[in-house]
Amino acid sequence: MVLRPSRTVPSTVAQVANLLGVEIPAAGAETTLTGATVDSRDVRPGDLFGAFPGFTVHGARFAAEAVASGASAILTDVEGLRVVRDAGVNAPVVVVDDARRAMGEAAAHIYGNPSDDLTFVGVTGTNGKTTTSYFILNALEQVHEHTGIMGTVELRIGEETVESPRTTVESPVLHGLLARMREDGVTAAVTEVSSHAAELERISGVTFSVAVFTNLQWDHLDFHGTMENYLEAKAKLFAPGRAQRGVINVDDEWGRRLASHVQIPCETVSTHVEDPHAADWTVVSADIGLDGVGSRFSFTDPDGAEHDAFSPLPGLVNVSNSMVAIVAAHAAGLTLEQAIEGVATAHGVPGRMERVIERSEVDPLAIVDYAHTPDALTLALEGVRPITPGRLVLIFGSDGDRDQGKRPVMGEIAARLADVIVLTDENPRSEDPAAVRAAIRAGIEKVRPDLADVHEVEPRVLAVETGLRLAGPQDTVIVTGKGHEPTQEIAGVFHRYNDRDAYLQAHATIVAEREGRA
Repeated sequence: MVLRPSRTVPSTVAQVANLLGVEIPAAGAETTLTGATVDSRDVRPGDLFGAFPGFTVHGARFAAEAVASGASAILTDVEGLRVVRDAGVNAPVVVVDDARRAMGEAAAHIYGNPSDDLTFVGVTGTNGKTTTSYFILNALEQVHEHTGIMGTVELRIGEETVESPRTTVESPVLHGLLARMREDGVTAAVTEVSSHAAELERISGVTFSVAVFTNLQWDHLDFHGTMENYLEAKAKLFAPGRAQRGVINVDDEWGRRLASHVQIPCETVSTHVEDPHAADWTVVSADIGLDGVGSRFSFTDPDGAEHDAFSPLPGLVNVSNSMVAIVAAHAAGLTLEQAIEGVATAHGVPGRMERVIERSEVDPLAIVDYAHTPDALTLALEGVRPITPGRLVLIFGSDGDRDQGKRPVMGEIAARLADVIVLTDENPRSEDPAAVRAAIRAGIEKVRPDLADVHEVEPRVLAVETGLRLAGPQDTVIVTGKGHEPTQEIAGVFHRYNDRDAYLQAHATIVAEREGRA
């Protein structure tokens, strides 16, 4: 898929410098700019190349490569200017204080401020971003013929899609995608907004029609340091001039904090059924049900009128995601009836309570879910318990190089809420996989000192097969932590792997054995 528009209205270096309020380069002021990038491997002739400090090196080190590939000018900071000049790069340089923020604003200008021409919804929060985004997208499709989505799973324009490199792409890619959507007739789009993206100004230059907050839970503290910093990053999405209006779930204290200080028009949502006055929109009853498909619920609107709705995925957590999506779609211009219907008819979300093998006379129900934080794991296990007549079999691990403190906590949760545990690897990255598992196992042992019904299995593909073999037709098997992810990172190497595929492979083997074909 082409991630940029086929044409743009040419801009100049001088126009970009004026927009940013900085000095116009003495040479090359009238140089034409037709695109933007921060990746020297993605440079096209006429591009503005953004160079700013990275986690290991300054992007200006790649300026010579970018210019050799056709970049017409460079945007960087004072440090980057020194690197560029020391390398003898001959190109106009726009120098700014905050190159990340400025690059987003420059890219928006070069691509003609495409977010202004779309109904554009941004969804942030620790858990539920992907599910809520797809629910909102399906609702928007009730009235918008051509739509797009950008997030953890994919970048999609109409029927074209590619795997997403990260939850929120860099700002020039984001603006280029929006411009391509506009060119292709897309009128509404949804994007997930990670806290990293907000903190690193990947949404700079964007105007959101609606900003959405799902929740804030323990995650990414290796990057943000504290929950307060984490919330502050999320709050950037709700800044005046960034979003026209907001929808905030106030079920947790962080949502309530956010709602108390935002300066844009904002509606609040709550799924606390015990308090019918907790928010503007409040779930007042929910029937999670035992059909394993979804949940029916009722909610009140700001005028106090009650409405019935349906969540297409099981569990109270997805009642919350559905409620937030309904309000967000309504805020984006849909009638309430259209929003309710759009969410109720949403298709399955890849890797989010995704049913891979249906329960039968011989097979357990097998589910994939992305739950990778303590709260998400709790909600996932509590969500599938009502649809499990027998035992709940959990296959899980935890990421390497991330939030080590949550590992034993997740072990305790697993030991309390699952009947059978298959402990395995998630993405070990640079860490020793056995050490990651040991930290989780320590938490399990706090609840189950004898490690009853706990199996430690690696590699992950064998763990998935083990979980299926341990389960009977009344049981539910859930594998958590990776969701839709198409790879597993081990010792810095990305191996093709997907939990859904692992289920299907294991099931085929079991069926062949059952039929005597193995």
